[in-house]
Amino acid sequence: MGKCVLCETESLYISKELSLCSRCIKKRPDEAVPLALEVHARIRRRFGLPERPPKDPEGISCNICINECRIPEGGIGYCGIRMNEGGRLRGVSREEGKLSWYLDPLPTNCVADWVCPGGTRRGYPEYAIKDGPEHGYYNLAVFFHACSFNCLFCQNWHFRKETLKPEVTGVTKLLSDINELTTCICYFGGDPTPQLPFAIEASKRVKEVSGGRILRICWETNGAMHKNLLEEMIELSLRSGGCIKFDLKAWDEALHIALTGITNKRTLENFEYAGRYIHERREPPLLIASTLLVPGYIDTEEIRSLARFIASINPDIPYSLLAFYPPFYMKDLPLISKTEAHECMRIAISEGLKNVRIGNLHLLA
Repeated sequence: MGKCVLCETESLYISKELSLCSRCIKKRPDEAVPLALEVHARIRRRFGLPERPPKDPEGISCNICINECRIPEGGIGYCGIRMNEGGRLRGVSREEGKLSWYLDPLPTNCVADWVCPGGTRRGYPEYAIKDGPEHGYYNLAVFFHACSFNCLFCQNWHFRKETLKPEVTGVTKLLSDINELTTCICYFGGDPTPQLPFAIEASKRVKEVSGGRILRICWETNGAMHKNLLEEMIELSLRSGGCIKFDLKAWDEALHIALTGITNKRTLENFEYAGRYIHERREPPLLIASTLLVPGYIDTEEIRSLARFIASINPDIPYSLLAFYPPFYMKDLPLISKTEAHECMRIAISEGLKNVRIGNLHLLA
C-alpha cells in the first residue's frame, strides 16, 4: 500500500515508488511534477542514465525526439545511445544500432493483431499473403535497446541493461535474417524513436531488394519523434501495408510526466498529424492507438479524454485498452478488474470510437 506525500492518502492504488496519487498529480501539478521528476531521476541514476534531458547551451543538439538534448562534451543524451566526443555526436547511426530481433510466427501477439493483415484478412490480397491469418509466415520483431521516455510501468524495462554497452549491430546483419517467409517487420522496444534513422534505413534497403513482394513495415512507439522522421515512417507503412501503433500513455500532461518523466505534447501532435493520412489507405488501418490501464492512474476519466481525442481525428481508428501487469517500479499495484476494464471500453465507445477492444484479457482480475 502506497501513501501520497501531498494529501497523505493511503491506498493500494498509489505506487510506493511514486508516492503520489492521481488526484494530487492532476489538481496540484506545480507541487506533484517536481516530486515525480525526482523519482525518475533517482531511478535513472541506478541505470547510469542522465537524470533529465541535458540542455547544455554549449552542447551538441540532437533533435530526433521531443527531448531535444543538448549534449555536453563527454556527456550522453537522455536515451543513453548518443554521446558528445570531441564536439561530434557518436554512438548509433543509420548504419549501426543497439538492438536485438527474432522471427515471430504469425499471427503474433501484437497490439494490432486484431486488425492487421498478419492476423486477419484485412488488406488481402494487396498487403496480405492469405485470405485470413498468415499461418506459416513470420514477423521480424526488432527490439531497440533505448527509449526516449522513462515509464515507471515499463514492461520491457530490461533493455536498460543493454543501453550503455558499447556493442552495436549493422543494418546488413539485421537484414540477413529476413527470408521469403517474412511478411512483416515490427520495430518496438524500448522504443524505435531514438534509433529511427537506423530503422528507416533498414526499411528502405529491405524494400529495395524484396522484389515488390508483401513485406509490411510496422512500428510500436510512444510517438515522440521529430515530425520529419514521422513522415518517413508514414510513407514506409503506407506503401507496404504496415501500421503505426501509438501508445497513448495518458491524456493529462502532468500525469503523463509523473508516469513517464516526459511531456505528451509531441505524442499527441504527431498522432493527430498521422491521422491526416488515414484516408490514403482504408485497409488495413494505418494508425492504431493503445493505452495501458494502470490501476489508480489511467482510469475512466483518462480513457474518456483519450477516446474523445482519437474520435475527433477519426472514429474508425482502432483503440486497444491493455490490461496491466505490475512491472518495473510499479510492482506493488494490483491488476485491473474485469469490471473496470469493460467500463473503460464502454466509455471509449460512448465517445464515438467504433473499434475498441481489451487486450491481454488473461491479466484481468
